[in-house]
Amino acid sequence: MNVTQDLSFLSLITNAHLIVQLIMALLFGISLTSWTYIFRKMYAVRAARRQTIEFEKTFWAGGNLHALHQNAGKDRANSGALARIFEAGMGEFIKGKASYGSRDALDVGAVLDGARRAMRAAFQREMDALESHLAFLASVGSVSPYIGLLGTVWGIMNAFRGLANVQQATLAAVAPGIAEALIATAIGLFAAIPAVVAYNRFSHDIDRLAIRFESFVEEFSNILQRQSR
Repeated sequence: MNVTQDLSFLSLITNAHLIVQLIMALLFGISLTSWTYIFRKMYAVRAARRQTIEFEKTFWAGGNLHALHQNAGKDRANSGALARIFEAGMGEFIKGKASYGSRDALDVGAVLDGARRAMRAAFQREMDALESHLAFLASVGSVSPYIGLLGTVWGIMNAFRGLANVQQATLAAVAPGIAEALIATAIGLFAAIPAVVAYNRFSHDIDRLAIRFESFVEEFSNILQRQSR
């Protein structure tokens, strides 16, 4: 056991046992990856919310649906999730009507069902994209404290093994080793707490977006039904 009276954060890490240092390095890597996903998800959710609001304003302004469909299809990557859901439904509706040739042969129910299924499929794709990496944040929040605790237990075991060769065990002798071990738990909590907070926040925001998407699908289906009569 390396006994040192320098209890600075850097010194505690460099003087820790090799196994504890490896656990710390793992937690640092997990934390860095977690923060990367947090910032990426923060940008994605904010962009999705902004694009949804913009598309809703344009849609409910009462413009021509065919023109709106063409505009949404021109730049699908940047049009937003709701615009892509609309584009999928409107595109399937147009194809369905064209396949029947004449209005007398039009099966309104089949056309509307096809448009609704297309919007549901697009909805699932958009939700899958928005929810990507959330499972990783949840895993980091639940597992990181235990990984840090493993490093702490190992470090304390190593510290007490080192005291076996010391004739008189004093607080000054055991404190550095225990402090080195506790750093692992601190790093584990540092990785876990932001991940848990971000997961809960993003889950709430994505659920609210999902409600808006589902409401739009139902409302747009009613509009298509009225136009088919």
